[in-house]
Amino acid sequence: MGGVPVRVPELRVMGVDPGLTRCGLGAVEGRPGAPLSLVKVGVVRTSADDEIGARLVAVEAGIEQWLDEVGPDAVAVERVFAQHNLRTVMGTAQASAVAILCASRRGIPVALHTPSEVKAAITGSGTADKKQVGTMVTRLLRLDEMPRPADAADALALAICHVWRGGAQNRLAEALARSSAGTGTTAAAYFRGRGRAGRSRGSAQ
Repeated sequence: MGGVPVRVPELRVMGVDPGLTRCGLGAVEGRPGAPLSLVKVGVVRTSADDEIGARLVAVEAGIEQWLDEVGPDAVAVERVFAQHNLRTVMGTAQASAVAILCASRRGIPVALHTPSEVKAAITGSGTADKKQVGTMVTRLLRLDEMPRPADAADALALAICHVWRGGAQNRLAEALARSSAGTGTTAAAYFRGRGRAGRSRGSAQ
């Protein structure tokens, strides 16, 4: 007897492209293999002339306001990598920590995605440039123009990546739990659904 395929519910994800001068924020809603919808996009800005503590407080306030307005199921933050400019990477890491803290304090799941992972998910190439990512984000969300600045587009890319990759993985545990509880749901049926979703994503790109 075949199992009943699991319909993966829509996931609302808020992406955070961390930075002190510009912290990109973007939220999308959708499920793997289905059209995505834009919820909100923008940036939190701070002045380089301000003291570091004040800048972090401003980033926190901006992210908290977004969490209130968006109400995400999950938050996706870019994983910070070492860069040649130590001052830049330190600011990025600090803003990243603020975003993780704000979400975790509310009990919202947080996922970290590498830049190459996001690029591969959005464009099919882990070495895509910012313009290619922005172009695909615009197309996937059916926007009239590319989100600007690039930090905002990158935040949307993070959110999309998590819907397509992390979101589906998170739902697998729920599907398996329902299966073991005797609902007739099977892991095989779930993975068959993911295979169809993957083919849909490929055609969209």
